[in-house]
Amino acid sequence: MVHELMVLLQGVVLGIAIAAPVGPIGLLCIRRTIEHGPMMGFTTGMGAAVADTIYGAVAAFGVSAAVGYLRDHQIVFQLVGGIFLMVVAIRTFRQSPAAEQREADAAPDSRTWVGGFMTGLSLTLTNPATIMAFIAIFAGFGLGGDLGRFDAATLVFGVFIGSSLWWLTLSSIVASIRHRFSDRRLVMLNHYTGVALAGFGIWALGSAVTGMASLAMS
Repeated sequence: MVHELMVLLQGVVLGIAIAAPVGPIGLLCIRRTIEHGPMMGFTTGMGAAVADTIYGAVAAFGVSAAVGYLRDHQIVFQLVGGIFLMVVAIRTFRQSPAAEQREADAAPDSRTWVGGFMTGLSLTLTNPATIMAFIAIFAGFGLGGDLGRFDAATLVFGVFIGSSLWWLTLSSIVASIRHRFSDRRLVMLNHYTGVALAGFGIWALGSAVTGMASLAMS
């Protein structure tokens, strides 16, 4: 029992470690929490948590074929992810609080939450750095393919708990201070977030182009 609790705790720590660095999902979670409330931010993060869990399962169960596929198609993932990020960045930059409020009022909450979830899921799944980070961390801790099935499942469940806890904490903290943001500050937040997301997108596309150039020269 103590062993399984330790494995679960390791998974929780890994889930937090993967989710915590501020990236495109973190920025979207913060912005959507401020503009639409904690549930919208949380569901966006939960999409990333599910993607983290999927990639964590690939690493924990040592599915070499899946890992090999991701590595072989890394450039494709970078292209798709980069384009998706640029689209989200442009949309974010152009949004105004008034238009966002009208859009939110016109749509059922459940549909809005599903949209946030799918954005978080898609952005994380198309980021090959996520699976590479899991593989590196698992290797560093001596985890991975040598785990038994029950231990691997426990570890993956811990990853989901850790990642979910991070997004719940982040959205709750941001929600507690959202009343301090005026429409002018929200517009500025949209602009800063849009520029930052575009930066992530450009980096992904640049990595893809560099990868294609290396392949062409080899």
